[in-house]
Amino acid sequence: MIVQDEFDNQASAQAGFEEYVDQLADVVAPEIEIDSVPDDWGELYRVWNGSQLLGTFYQNLEGKWVTQPCNSDKRHCCDTSASAQLLIVAVNGLLVANVAA
Repeated sequence: MIVQDEFDNQASAQAGFEEYVDQLADVVAPEIEIDSVPDDWGELYRVWNGSQLLGTFYQNLEGKWVTQPCNSDKRHCCDTSASAQLLIVAVNGLLVANVAA
């Protein structure tokens, strides 16, 4: 009887683990949107996840892209607008690996 109980416990644990893995596989990439508004110095780009503002970025006079994530006091400089967007998404913890795979 002890062997059967151990087998049942192991089968139950395995089923729970498989359910957990299935839930992880259901993770969907966030729907990130970019828009812009005119600013005194040019365009101010805003990064959104649904209705949540994740941060803003703009191009400075030296051609660098300056980011301002909403949950950080730090401003970062990037070489491209794509890098600025990625940095804002990453700082907000919304990067999802291998979504295209």
